[in-house]
Amino acid sequence: MRNLFITKPVHAEPHVVAGEEVTLARSLDWRHLIMLGIGAVIGAGIFVITGTAAAEHAGPAIILSFIFAGIACAFAALCYAELSAMIPVSGSAYSYAYSTLGESVAWFVGWSLVLEYLFAASTVAVGWAGYTLSFLDQFGMHLPNVLRQAPITFKHEDLVLTGAWFNLPAVLIIGAIATLCYRGIKESATVNAFIVALKVLVVLLVVIFGAHYVTPANWHPFIPPNQAPGVYGWSGVFRGASIVFFAYIGFDAVSTAAQEVKNPQRDMPIGILGSLAICTVLYILMAAVLTGMVPFMQLDTAEPVATALAAHPALAWLKTLAELAAIAGLSTVILVMLMGQPRIFYAMATDGLMPKTLGKVHPKFKTPHRATVIVSVIAAVMAAFLPISLLGDVVSMGTLVAFATVSAGVLILRYTQPGLKRSFRVPLAIVICPLGVLSCLALIWIMPVRNWLLLLGWTVIGFVVYFSYGYKHSKLRQAQQS
Repeated sequence: MRNLFITKPVHAEPHVVAGEEVTLARSLDWRHLIMLGIGAVIGAGIFVITGTAAAEHAGPAIILSFIFAGIACAFAALCYAELSAMIPVSGSAYSYAYSTLGESVAWFVGWSLVLEYLFAASTVAVGWAGYTLSFLDQFGMHLPNVLRQAPITFKHEDLVLTGAWFNLPAVLIIGAIATLCYRGIKESATVNAFIVALKVLVVLLVVIFGAHYVTPANWHPFIPPNQAPGVYGWSGVFRGASIVFFAYIGFDAVSTAAQEVKNPQRDMPIGILGSLAICTVLYILMAAVLTGMVPFMQLDTAEPVATALAAHPALAWLKTLAELAAIAGLSTVILVMLMGQPRIFYAMATDGLMPKTLGKVHPKFKTPHRATVIVSVIAAVMAAFLPISLLGDVVSMGTLVAFATVSAGVLILRYTQPGLKRSFRVPLAIVICPLGVLSCLALIWIMPVRNWLLLLGWTVIGFVVYFSYGYKHSKLRQAQQS
């Protein structure tokens, strides 16, 4: 049992693969990190998930759902800021857990992050496809129905066949973005920054102009009467919070780039906390305007922003602009997810817990190119054949597991290694860290049974892989035994 909880030293080391030092290029600063965070956070939450969560769970109180989810994220974000500045390596929560809670817990967290990033990229790709198809349909460019969606979907928790073959647009966008991620993080970050500026501008335009068409009656009742567990009422508000939590995972992706930041001790806290603060304000404003523009039940579509704007003919010009921003904006979410997951594989591979081919870095582009290809292929297959409702919920669960672990890790290190240099410290850690753990566990608790079964199945598969490969090839364990 002791072998399962061995921990790594808390310091950044160059990763070594097959006896050769392999380095990622340090080319990012805090501005790139804030843009990466916004790129990942402002996307599916506004352009896809908001409508479903409001229509099916929280009603106009989706505003409260975003506030509660944002508070839970703020606890975790403070903990991420401390650990990412202290342990500036790729791997995010996986690397932090390895240094605080031990190898087996790190594996569990890393495996949960695989679930998070792969499903996130797939979920957003499906949302991107919905917006793109809607936009093209306006101009008479119709893709055959058999290529427009996944062959299965869920209706009120029941599995339903759609008659389609697969979601072709979702596959194409993942392929295009994977190519960009393959070529370099600096190039990816530059493209991301340009698109982020565009979509934030459009979000602000929707908030400013949409506010003129808000009907206060649409906010009443603010919390609709409860109809079933998780359907309206306060249980629906908290269920909505567990769903929109998916929208906040971007700052986790920021931490995966720590090994490619010029000055991580200063820039990582700025990037993580700055992007979260900006995005939380934008989400709350957008949720208020959308639920005020139309009755919340009408937002249960694949493109709720476009739906709300379409209800007001005077905003037709903004609807077109919003659809273009959604198409571009969701692209950056996919981009950041496809940047993050290969770097987690890279960290796990260089620790020996994954096959070392996943830790290979391209000699010219300085990216984990093989991991990028593998992740992209898997994400494309899931986007082609799985429905968005299933994908989004599972992402939230994997994210919450990682956030709870990071929150616990900060407090553990405060007591086990108090002398470590900390360029950023969580204020009132004795309060913030437990609140981070408890808030994440509370959101996990209210997830439906289906999600628990999926997470359990995923965890079992993960530990089969760990004990059949990772445990035997762990470089840390081999070093201790030699």
